Formats: sequence, C-alpha cells, structure tokens
Amino acid sequence: MKPASSTVQHKVRQYRVATTPRHQWDELAVEEPLEILVDTVPISVTMRTPGHDAELAAGFLLGEGLIRGPGDILHIAPGKRNLHGNTIEVFLAPDVTVDLKRLRRHGFISSSCGLCGKTSIREVRQRFPKVTSRFAVTHAQLLGLPPSLRAQQSIFTRTGGLHAAGLFDGEGRLLVLREDIGRHNAVDKILGHALVQGWLPLSRHVLLVSGRASFEIVQKALAAGVAVVAAVSAPSSLAVEFAVSSGQTLIGFLREDRFNVYTHPARVLPAHRNRGGRRAGGPASTPPAGPGEAGVPRRKGR
Repeated sequence: MKPASSTVQHKVRQYRVATTPRHQWDELAVEEPLEILVDTVPISVTMRTPGHDAELAAGFLLGEGLIRGPGDILHIAPGKRNLHGNTIEVFLAPDVTVDLKRLRRHGFISSSCGLCGKTSIREVRQRFPKVTSRFAVTHAQLLGLPPSLRAQQSIFTRTGGLHAAGLFDGEGRLLVLREDIGRHNAVDKILGHALVQGWLPLSRHVLLVSGRASFEIVQKALAAGVAVVAAVSAPSSLAVEFAVSSGQTLIGFLREDRFNVYTHPARVLPAHRNRGGRRAGGPASTPPAGPGEAGVPRRKGR
C-alpha cells in the first residue's frame, strides 16, 4: 500500500491588495484520523498528519505510562484492515499488563486536545518520577535552537499549517524533528522515536516545540524524563505548575534574543559560565532549584 502523503494540492482563488484575483494551487497539510490498537483492542483515535505513525503510537503509549522502554513492544504494524493507512497496531511483550478499559475511557482525542481534569493530572504526577538531572545549557545554546528547528520544518515551509517538535542534545544539536497538525502528536512522534532508539531517559536533552507549552506537552516530556522543555510561545499556568512539581525546567518565548525561564532556572547557565557549570576557579553548579527569577526578564509587548 502506498504511504499516505503529508500534503495535498488544492486550487484556490488568491486575492491581494491592488491586484487582480488569480487562481493558483495551494499546498495543504493533511489531517486524517489514526486509530491506535493495543493487542488488537482499539484504545485511541487521534487526528494527525500521516507519517511516522509507529513512532506516534509508541510515544502515545509512553506518555500514558503503559510502556517504559523498547523491550515492552513486540512489534508495531499497520492494521490488517488498514485500507486507507489510518490504523496502527501495537503488540506488547507478554509480561506487560495494561488497563485497556482506562485507556478506552480517556483515549479518544483530537489533534488539538489533551488530558483534562484534576483526576487525570493527579494520576500523571503519581505515574512518573520527578526529574533530578543536573544537566544544564547555556543562554547561547538555547537561543540557537529555534533557528535550527525552523530551518528543518520542510512541510511547514510549504503549507504554513503544521506544528513542529525537535529534540536537541546537550550541545544544541538537533537529533530528530517531527511535524504534525497536532502539537502533541509531533511530541509523541519525537518520544516514540527516542524510545525505539533506546535513548530514554532524555535527562540530558532539550525538547523544543514551535507553539505554546501546554500541560500535556510537559507531561509527555516527563514520561520520557526530559529535563528541559522549551517553547517559542507562552506556557499555560497548568504547565508551569506541573513543571514546578516534576522538577523540569520550562522555558517560554524562546525567540531571537530573549526567553523566559519559568521553573528550575539553575539548569540555564549564564553566559559567564562554561558547559561544566563552573565559574573560573569556582565551585560546580548546584542541582536545579525551585522556580524563580533566572536573570532573563519577561518583556512586555511580545
């Protein structure tokens, strides 16, 4: 079966000021449903952009706390009745037990929604360990991440219609990028890739998302042990609250020459510190502290 395309062409009538309307072709990001089955049981339907569906499924299960590593998965394959490329089946190892009823109650999601309700949030906090990594990055490294991400957003360049997520190492190198109509799907694809590659936990990595940082983004990152989560736009209040308790450094408005550090600022090293977290002749940096000022003032008029 031919893989589903991430984009389609559509003819539009384009209007511009002081010019005559004209017809031309426009490239659109595809949005289609993906049904995820675990051991033949349907547990979720998400609206996504086709591509890297196996990674999306693996990342989704990781974020739900159903799996912890690549050994928990026997294999992932397109569904047997996958006529339109919109079904993916995950087969778990025999020793992995899951509460499929819970997933079926909460699993039907769209490309723009996430977890909700205090009960779900409390469950998430209890399900994943707090991040305690002493990993740190410099101001300069952080400011270099958005241009690196943007340069690789090939589908967004053509359509203007996709979110992106990128995983960076401690030197600021982009390891993997994924684009999707849903921001949480892009993150699932990143985390699924990392899980399959055996990279977990991502305690010495930075996850960057092209939009805002919602609670669900931070929660998914915690499932993979991500120490630093950054976004080019604002975080939500719940995302900040969650990052405080989970030990994650949360960064917002990362763009051009500025950013805000909302939680655990000790992981962001001032320009006068080196990568080892030491001043010249000074002591090593302390473990990540609680939320507070990080020397990067929040500017108005963003």
